[in-house]
Amino acid sequence: MAVERKTETPALVGKFWPAYRDRALLLVGGTQLFIYAIAILAMFTFHVSINPLEWLAIIAVGIASIIVICVVVLGVLRPLGDLSRALVHISGEPTGLTAPNLNDDYYAKSHLRPLLQLIYELAASQPESTELPAKANASKPAKHALDVPSLLNNTSTGIIMLNSDHEVIYTNQSAPVHTDQHGTTKIDLLFDASDSIDTWLAERGDHDIRAEHVWRRIADKLPGEEGRRLFDIYVSYQKGSEAETILTLFDQTEQYGPEDEDLDFIAFAAHELRGPITVIRGYLDTLNDELQQALSGDQKELFSRLIVSANRLSGYINNILNASRYDRRHLKVHLNELPVSDIYESISDDMLLRAQSQQRVLNVNIPTSLPTVAADSDSIGEVISNLIDNAIKYSNPGGTIEVSAILAGDFVEVSVRDHGIGMPSNVVANLFHKFYRSHRSREAVAGSGIGLYITKAIVESHGGTISVQSVEGEGSTFTFTLPVYASVAAKLKAAGGDNDMLIERSSSGWIKNHGAFRG
Repeated sequence: MAVERKTETPALVGKFWPAYRDRALLLVGGTQLFIYAIAILAMFTFHVSINPLEWLAIIAVGIASIIVICVVVLGVLRPLGDLSRALVHISGEPTGLTAPNLNDDYYAKSHLRPLLQLIYELAASQPESTELPAKANASKPAKHALDVPSLLNNTSTGIIMLNSDHEVIYTNQSAPVHTDQHGTTKIDLLFDASDSIDTWLAERGDHDIRAEHVWRRIADKLPGEEGRRLFDIYVSYQKGSEAETILTLFDQTEQYGPEDEDLDFIAFAAHELRGPITVIRGYLDTLNDELQQALSGDQKELFSRLIVSANRLSGYINNILNASRYDRRHLKVHLNELPVSDIYESISDDMLLRAQSQQRVLNVNIPTSLPTVAADSDSIGEVISNLIDNAIKYSNPGGTIEVSAILAGDFVEVSVRDHGIGMPSNVVANLFHKFYRSHRSREAVAGSGIGLYITKAIVESHGGTISVQSVEGEGSTFTFTLPVYASVAAKLKAAGGDNDMLIERSSSGWIKNHGAFRG
């Protein structure tokens, strides 16, 4: 916890150590250099005969000795430097240096660990700001103490405090919590398990003295449940404090709620449209087969475009329905042992047709020698299809789209790369959020904004991850992973082939979590 210093001058604590270190090195190195200079002067005074090679040896030894002495001095001064770094961190000054890690064996061997621990504990025990001097308050009448808990209960902003064991020690009335049968307070928030509070706190370890993080659009209940609220959450972490973690929850239900209602309506409409679209696709395939010999080149091209458009529309409908199921934590898949090359082969004709119809070149390199993966063929086919569609949309006519796969540890890593318009970093950060579309893409490219959202859902439901690297003006590379079947065979056998055990995450028990799905 930072201690507020009310001083006249804005002197920075962090300036002490660099200045002291530089002065020490200058003093020691300068002294050594002075001694050598005196010795050389004495040689000249007494006319000591030394040949050029011996002079070079003397100079080399002098330089080496200065370097060695400086290294030794830095080693001797290291404890002072570490104490200085610790003080900089608890002072709250901005710094690019990390706080000393108490688990470092050096601190145990040098007996410095108790000093560092004392500094951290003293900082955590200090109030956020100092009291006014007694003399300044003497002329003012004493005020009654504020009833802070009652005041916090009057706000719609939720407040939750956790101790160092991640146990709830305080909540106000607006916080989404419940008490279980054992009298333990538990938090009702539906996090993505790969980015939950317990995961974030576990990453703090002994390296961070303080840290902050923000989650957006986190729900306390599943869609359709009565009284569902959506929050933007700000968390503040201060190591060693009595309330080590403080969550501030801003109720954004009014802002985000209409989008959930829109998705319900869209899902209903998509469900009704799926039947007619399936019929249209069937008729188009039948007509295309029966009329192949009678159609001219232009007519065949027209049929190809109709089939591509019908398939794309069918894909949009499936995406919407999957997104709706995903929000309700019903995205369950049955996983089989499959080669990635076979999964791609099942959609290869459609992908080639889509690329050719948009004047794109599709290069595919998925070795048949790769280990088999645990996957649902239709779902992963949809993932690859979504990523290739995305690459087609955001690349240029005549551009090349590369699909490849490699083995990476216990995972097979599949990448889809384009050389198109790319994306700035602020777009990449929000890319997998539901309904997110950048201002530029809304104007230039048609789409619903949920394709990548559901793609992430499918990949995570397989126990994999998805990421993107992009450079504006140069293109983007989407990469997702699937577990090698042999690495998860035992879990799948125990679950009857279902994906439940692949999306389990360790939990401390104080967060209500429905697995690797985000609300």
